[in-house]
Amino acid sequence: MTHETLGSLLVERALLEGDFVLRSGKRSSWYLDKYRFETDPTLLRALGERLAEAVREFEPGTVRLAGPALGGVALAASAALASDLPFIIVRGETKEYGTANRIEGPFQPGELVCLLEDVVTSGGALGEAVSALRAEGLLVRNAVCVVDREEGGSDALARLGVRLRALYRARDLVDVRKTAGKQHG
Repeated sequence: MTHETLGSLLVERALLEGDFVLRSGKRSSWYLDKYRFETDPTLLRALGERLAEAVREFEPGTVRLAGPALGGVALAASAALASDLPFIIVRGETKEYGTANRIEGPFQPGELVCLLEDVVTSGGALGEAVSALRAEGLLVRNAVCVVDREEGGSDALARLGVRLRALYRARDLVDVRKTAGKQHG
């Protein structure tokens, strides 16, 4: 699937218009519903392949992928299948039961991980994941997301020494929506 075709499918199946409150607390006239693309096998497979390619390109020494719960887990699993790299899950908080781990899955301190995420707005959730991974002795230098909303997330991660790479930028997908609307209008 080409990059353009995948972007068009993301817009067609997951870009919603209306009045939305984002995790950051900001309001937006559009929302990319990650569950609509993470639960669609065709999109999930293609995204996993694209994420695996991005990891090979931007962080070739990656030993393990990392996906924040909940949204990054399906993407990390799909990218793991496409790359043959194992992955770990970063919980939002440590649970009081079972293993009481914040990071789930086997790893060794000192390993280089690449963080995968669905949509990045302010970078707050990814920043928390970076801190959790580093607290366990893991090295994090790059994160790859499906969509960067371009609302400060890249800068927030840069302050933590992490470079954000995006498969798509918000303006690109919104432009695809506008173009598609004109063709049907």
